[in-house]
Amino acid sequence: MNRKQEIDRGEITIVSKIELALAVSRRTVQDFPIRCSLQRFRFRRCFTSSIDIMNDLTKKKCVPCNSKDLRPMTEDAAKGLVRELAEWNLINEDGKLKLNRSLKVKSFLKGMELFELIAEVAEAEGHHPNLHLVGWNNVTIEIWTDAVGGLTENDFILASKINKLDAHHLLSLNASISSQHDC
Repeated sequence: MNRKQEIDRGEITIVSKIELALAVSRRTVQDFPIRCSLQRFRFRRCFTSSIDIMNDLTKKKCVPCNSKDLRPMTEDAAKGLVRELAEWNLINEDGKLKLNRSLKVKSFLKGMELFELIAEVAEAEGHHPNLHLVGWNNVTIEIWTDAVGGLTENDFILASKINKLDAHHLLSLNASISSQHDC
């Protein structure tokens, strides 16, 4: 029996928040008993919903990418978690899973201000996204852990913290692509 079947049948001890999110996204807590063994993360309680998991991610700190415990997550686990990140998409680029988000900013300078806000969070976490400003107002953010060749919990922590940034004053209300100011 593989790990997915064990989780589906409720016969496994959940050993990470990612597995817990995956299990919860497939079933409700009433469908099977979730037994938590989150010693590796030192949590004080078991989470009963993936929303609790994502809310908690903003309180967590990224672990160093050279940690021997850092492993890439499966695509199924990533799909379970990305559902809880508003406006983020899961992409597979040359076999590497990545988080991707696109934003439209009010101006080129507002795009640079957004980069500064994201850079502050990234520096504090020691985990850095790829930031792109295309044209004068199209921002794309890509996050993955290059050291493991895919996604880790660090990527979801950073994406969650980026989502919490107060950047509404930088973002365009007009979702259509405008050509004014294009050079």
